[in-house]
Amino acid sequence: MAAPDSPPPPLVSPQGATWELREIPAFSPLAWLVRGWDDLRAAPLASLFYGAAFAGMGWALLSLYDFAYQYVSTLAGAFLLAAPFLATGLYALSRDRERGVKPRFLASLTAWRENVGGLGIYVLVVTVIFLVWARASLVTFALFSTGTMPDLKGFLAKAFSWGNIEFVIVYFAAGGLFATIVFAVSVISVPMMLDRGNDAVSAAILSVQALAKNPGTMAVWAFVIVLLTGIGLATFFVGLVITMPLIGHATWHAYRDCIQWGETPPA
Repeated sequence: MAAPDSPPPPLVSPQGATWELREIPAFSPLAWLVRGWDDLRAAPLASLFYGAAFAGMGWALLSLYDFAYQYVSTLAGAFLLAAPFLATGLYALSRDRERGVKPRFLASLTAWRENVGGLGIYVLVVTVIFLVWARASLVTFALFSTGTMPDLKGFLAKAFSWGNIEFVIVYFAAGGLFATIVFAVSVISVPMMLDRGNDAVSAAILSVQALAKNPGTMAVWAFVIVLLTGIGLATFFVGLVITMPLIGHATWHAYRDCIQWGETPPA
């Protein structure tokens, strides 16, 4: 029998691979950013291509919702929380560099095909969460608004007015709840599915467990993601060209630091 103070043995995944979650320092996200920046510099054109894709998506969606400002926070959350899946190509570039291989841009474009089933289930789940989030956003507006939906200036005035403090609290509390759920299930799950071929459910469970084991570190990482994404959004999406690749590369290193795999890969 193991001694009471001895660490627990590595667990075994359904695919047969042993793994162990690590405890990581609270300011590890800063190291992830440094390593992510190194990855970006090692493959600048490929990385910036993905960043430009994020920015282009932002401009397109902003035009789509030009007259539906009640979706502003949902749209911002979609950028913030769907990024782990959308950055699969960036994870592949970081993985190549970690393996000592020159980052392969063309291969990164189809990296999602390595686990299309797992990633597909993940996208389905996140899409459902976003649809519920959007509905909650509409309900919140309906409860606190009178007359027609406001234009952008009206929305901003309502969102940042002390006279509407109840609306602000409920609106952003609801958004924060959904954001926390998606962050918990996705913080390391997508790079894990790419790297190890895990199914979406086991990857999401490990992601939640990693967050539970390192709540302070993950809170810092969430703040960093919000900050960098906010900078990108505040610059009319231009800043996303750099900040999103940086977050994507850094997320790969977050995954690698959070979990230690054994010698036997999953089938």
